[in-house]
Amino acid sequence: MRLTNVARMGLPQGRLYSYAVEVSGPGEAIPVSFDQARHVGAGERPGSWMAIAFRLPTDATQRRLAQTWLAVVRRHGTLHSVFSPGDPQPVLHDVEVGPGEWREHQVAPGRLTRDVLREVLDAGCTPYGSPSHLLCLVESGDGRPVVVIGADHAHVDMWSLLVVLRDLLAEFRRPAGAAPLPEARSFAEHTLELESRPRAPAHVRGRWHEVLTDCGGVMPCFPLPLGDLAVPVAEVVEVRDVLGSAQVSGLVAYGRAHGVRLLPVVVAAMTEVTADLAGQPLRAVFPVHSRYDERWHDSVGWFITNAVIESVEPGPVAAGEAVKEAMRLGSWPLADVLAPYGGMPAAPGMFAISWLDLGRLPVSTDPALAAQLVGAVTRTDGVMLWFVLDESGLHLRCRYPRTPEAHDSVGRWLEALVARLRELAATPVGEAPIHVS
Repeated sequence: MRLTNVARMGLPQGRLYSYAVEVSGPGEAIPVSFDQARHVGAGERPGSWMAIAFRLPTDATQRRLAQTWLAVVRRHGTLHSVFSPGDPQPVLHDVEVGPGEWREHQVAPGRLTRDVLREVLDAGCTPYGSPSHLLCLVESGDGRPVVVIGADHAHVDMWSLLVVLRDLLAEFRRPAGAAPLPEARSFAEHTLELESRPRAPAHVRGRWHEVLTDCGGVMPCFPLPLGDLAVPVAEVVEVRDVLGSAQVSGLVAYGRAHGVRLLPVVVAAMTEVTADLAGQPLRAVFPVHSRYDERWHDSVGWFITNAVIESVEPGPVAAGEAVKEAMRLGSWPLADVLAPYGGMPAAPGMFAISWLDLGRLPVSTDPALAAQLVGAVTRTDGVMLWFVLDESGLHLRCRYPRTPEAHDSVGRWLEALVARLRELAATPVGEAPIHVS
């Protein structure tokens, strides 16, 4: 699966259509998660969405696709909910959804279909959109149209987009007269359950305080100069294929010799590069998923909470302990943990690292679909790094500010990281210390 953004995605030239379901007036109020409140509270804006694009296995009528999408929207509670402004935070209401209408968006001569798609998603998938998601279709005349499903980030994460893809295909293939997919557990239910969990113990709060204090009272920032970020600037997005599948096997073997999985090996490499280039430990925001049991595996929502990772020693074993600690720090209701800071104390230059191993998810995609996880184009004042591991290898996408300083700093850091990972992947296992448990 390709990890990309809308300015770089592969999309054929063709006729572009979008479909939005009809939405009723607000119904019952439902709970808002900590991250939803932060995201939506930042206001209506373009570029707050994420999407998945894929080739349909066969041609399909717009009418059939619309029926299929409506069934998926009704299956997942967050997809039939709508935000509105509130005080002190946005409010969220359940809504009824019904059939909408297809719209064609003209692709003028000389323009790329993906550029028009960006405009469509920027306008239709916003925090206060009603709805805040769209089904898009590109017909290129080759008999295999491309479907793009976009939604504001308040309602989906990467895992959710894979669930949406799977459910849409299952519904599309459902025989006439067969029962539709049952309603999935709602994200609102998860939000309530998370809020009802016990408060974080003192040692967890203390560790958060230590890391934030070491970062100047704010969330971790990229350790090298990024230039003037008094206001967000245009972004640069780099997409790199770091390792092929054979190289990943080599890196896995290297990690196994140390008694760790692949992620700690990558964290160890980042720790080493950060120490070499910046003379600092690796500190970063570390998103972790909150699908803490199987009941949520088939649900759609923003099942992501944030932790912080601090990795001081470059060895894989030490990095593995740092990953475990980050998981523990992200296992408690974040609103409560960060209340002493007035919420998440973000600052220009904030550095975040995300990891997604598609092979370990209970949702998979057929390579024939040529699926792409698509990010928006936006302005930024931070550095965000996404790793995706799939059957073809290890890939990364990095977003950083378009400043000369950031181009130099982040570019050097990425080059060193990729080189180190490739070096480790080629290390004979016999040269790696064997872990003894």
